[in-house]
Amino acid sequence: MREPWLPEKWDKEADVVVVGFGGAGAAVAITAQDLGAKVLMLEKAPEDEAGGNTRVAGQGYLQVYDVDKAITYLNALCGHYPVPQKMVRAWAEEVRGNNDWVAGIGGDPQEHQHQPEGIEFPELPGADCTHKFHHGDVLGYSNTWKLFESAVKRRPIEILYESPGRELIQDGITKEILGIRAEQCGKPLHVKARKAVVLTCGGFENNQEMIRNYLPGLPYCYTSGTPHNDGDGIKMAQRVGADLWHMNNFAGPSMALKVPEYKSTFSMTPLHYTHEMPGGMIVVGPDANRFVNEKLKPKHGKIRRNGQWCQMPAPCPMFMVFDHALFTCGPLYDMKPVSGWGRIIERYEWSEDNRAELRRGWIKRAETVADLATCIGLNPGALEESVRRWNRICERGADHEFGRSKMLIPVSRPPFYAIELSPSMLNTQGGPRRNERGQIVRPDDTPIPRLYSAGELGSIYSHLYQGTGNIGECLAFGRISARNAVAESPWDNKQAPAADS
Repeated sequence: MREPWLPEKWDKEADVVVVGFGGAGAAVAITAQDLGAKVLMLEKAPEDEAGGNTRVAGQGYLQVYDVDKAITYLNALCGHYPVPQKMVRAWAEEVRGNNDWVAGIGGDPQEHQHQPEGIEFPELPGADCTHKFHHGDVLGYSNTWKLFESAVKRRPIEILYESPGRELIQDGITKEILGIRAEQCGKPLHVKARKAVVLTCGGFENNQEMIRNYLPGLPYCYTSGTPHNDGDGIKMAQRVGADLWHMNNFAGPSMALKVPEYKSTFSMTPLHYTHEMPGGMIVVGPDANRFVNEKLKPKHGKIRRNGQWCQMPAPCPMFMVFDHALFTCGPLYDMKPVSGWGRIIERYEWSEDNRAELRRGWIKRAETVADLATCIGLNPGALEESVRRWNRICERGADHEFGRSKMLIPVSRPPFYAIELSPSMLNTQGGPRRNERGQIVRPDDTPIPRLYSAGELGSIYSHLYQGTGNIGECLAFGRISARNAVAESPWDNKQAPAADS
């Protein structure tokens, strides 16, 4: 008699089933296959949109050479949000091998942003352990991802696209994970995992309900990364008893334009800390007041305030208010296609004179500041006062309110314009908690048998985030989880016939 938790038949089977084909999934699949396991990958996105955030990130990955310094630095990044030391050490020891692994799959590790530029928080102890690498001669343009993808596809690894995981199949007595219920192009698919399932399906940056529940102070937030991460892995893991951690941590916020016509956010060039442009510009919140240095470069959403690193304020809604001099100086969108979903996959050609975006309604225009305020739903008197105050700051040449030193140019030449901005991020860091072996654990620290994870789904980063750290962690815990998953003894299921074996 068939156990009630088992499907009537298995449609597919493998030793190790990997759920999510990004950097973490690639590291798991390559490592497991090279160790002799049969590997099957489930990917939610269609093939031309696969790769997760790894594909659209800056393409850097973390490499360290001194394990003890790396441990010290990660502990400092965590601050008052500590991570178990066994896990920290496992991460440090494995990250040390990232370059060797990349080279081993045919890559050409090249260091970029040589120290000290590559160190996000140089004041923290152990920071000089940080080294940022990428594959090949050029940074960006999905180059490192293309290496991972090709290494997977050179191997006999089955990849099922448009096949999201929906529910883990758990033994009702032993609580082992036996496989996964998925969908393939909308049809049910039962996949048997003889040894283990490894979840590598990212975070919840496209799930607005989870954002409201978990991210402090953000009623909404949008991503510059993949639109396919909406918390599937978190929900699946929760249903089989997983503990969650780091759910309020994310790589953001920044300020960006989000429009319904496109899946990801647009990065506004005037807000880049390195870009100087003619014309006046400020950013105000719903009270029509400035709230931050508009040209500040946050450390992945964190700014220094009152002696500590805290989340950059992002009141909703926000508006970039500017004058005709800025409007006429060239595209307001950063057109360099280095990274980001909207630059790599869903490319939008912003007009040279910004007039197409004005016609689309993305940019609002009025002859006076007061009329502009009425157009965007702000108090006219309050916005006029904010503009006057900013113009006086420009006359003095010093922003004593927020310390801005770039583009101290009055908002003075009519007509006047506004773009509504939203909080934006690349990814979330939270998810099911894992241990030093890559096993997903319950609240009592016991592992859920045959269930592993890697990558952004339950990342090690709990507070501050070092750039290139996510892909570095994808590779490190991808290998750790793969080795331990392959070492599992196959479970025996004689009651359900297999279609593929």
